[in-house]
Amino acid sequence: MLSRRNFLTAAVGVAAAGGLAACAKEDDSAGGSSSGDGGKAITLGFSQVGSESGWRSANTTSVKDAAKAAGYNLKFSDAQQKQENQISAIRSYITQGVDVIAFSPVVVTGWDAVLKEAKAKKIPVVLTDRSVETSDDSLYVTLVGSDFTDEGRRAAKILEKVIAKAGLKGPVKIAQLEGTTGAAPAIERAKGFKEVMDADHASDWKVVVSQTGDFTRAGGKQVMAAFLQSNPDINVLFAHNDDMAIGAIQSIEAAGKKPGKDILIVSIDGVKDGFVAMSEGKINAIVECNPLLGPQLMDVVKKVKNGESVERWIKTKEGDFMQDQAAAALPSRKY
Repeated sequence: MLSRRNFLTAAVGVAAAGGLAACAKEDDSAGGSSSGDGGKAITLGFSQVGSESGWRSANTTSVKDAAKAAGYNLKFSDAQQKQENQISAIRSYITQGVDVIAFSPVVVTGWDAVLKEAKAKKIPVVLTDRSVETSDDSLYVTLVGSDFTDEGRRAAKILEKVIAKAGLKGPVKIAQLEGTTGAAPAIERAKGFKEVMDADHASDWKVVVSQTGDFTRAGGKQVMAAFLQSNPDINVLFAHNDDMAIGAIQSIEAAGKKPGKDILIVSIDGVKDGFVAMSEGKINAIVECNPLLGPQLMDVVKKVKNGESVERWIKTKEGDFMQDQAAAALPSRKY
């Protein structure tokens, strides 16, 4: 089941210049003969952010598998978390004359120029997972993804339950591991969390330190080690994704503390390794962000190619999980 809401964009400045095509990893995958018109297979150019996390790897697999099942010709590129690589890949798809372009933006801003190039060639663009800010919201058709601001709110609300269950008394001193600077999930998850904190916990919760871990385990481990050096009295960690939380757990244990007890941990994603950590009591709660967007994306691509209308924003159904749910939830996880 899909729930649907309106998606609004904000104004932004001009785009960054493109990089060299050779910087991005490209993979052309031929599908079957399913089509959007007259039996000809749809050619989809897809530019992925990178492979920085378990979530991203699962998302890539979902897109590739769904394209194959739909019979599309998929041209896939891994931007290695660099916007210039992604812009270059999109320009390559424009030159090749693909039917539809889809991409998960590395950062929010800097896309106007390349999106205008796609529009000039009458190639529709679909955003996946992450949003952009553009001066003209007609430059892309729709976003297939999640409400990151709501995920941040839900993380704060589930932290309330975690704190109550743990019996934590006194001020709540929060360390925040942010996602990639300038990326939609990093901006919006922090915003949603802060909304709830400011409204309901202005007097007892405080984010004492916050820094990007770039959505990676290595980043989470390194930054958490620095957090513990500068703020040894941290008692809560809010991580913008599971991989950073898992990396942080290593630093917490190295410091002689118990993750999930001495430092309560709430993260976002719901990848298998996150559930394993939660089943072990090292992560207290997870807000799910489902990476399996491939089937929804292929449905949208077909409609776009056929000139059908689509909703402005397609959101996946998601849930929240705490430690006592982890054992039951773990066997059914597909990613």
